[in-house]
Amino acid sequence: MMTNCGYLEPQFFQSSAEPEEEEEDEELPATEKDLAEDAPWKKIQQNTFTRWCNEHLKVLNKRIQDLQKDLSDGLKLIGLLEVLSQKKMYRKYHSRPNFRQMKLENVSVALEFLEREHIRLVSIGE
Repeated sequence: MMTNCGYLEPQFFQSSAEPEEEEEDEELPATEKDLAEDAPWKKIQQNTFTRWCNEHLKVLNKRIQDLQKDLSDGLKLIGLLEVLSQKKMYRKYHSRPNFRQMKLENVSVALEFLEREHIRLVSIGE
């Protein structure tokens, strides 16, 4: 029997003598593999986007190592947006965000900038 993933169901090839516990050791279906945190295509996209960001952030002498950590305070995100748009942020932001609230405000400034510039974010998030 074919599933919508395009592979044969393993139950047709198992003998009835096998214990059910072994099913947990089987590989994940293709769709679950693709969505897994360590899926190869995700790593490739992360690396590609990181290199792209770093190419643009060179102008500011800034660098990203880890996308999630390095963009979380909003500073490098703001810098990237300013370099790409060749415009300054409309609002002031925290240049030394020490607290979570300050970091969130910086990210909000960046998102507000995108909104005011009529830039839509598509396919962002999981």
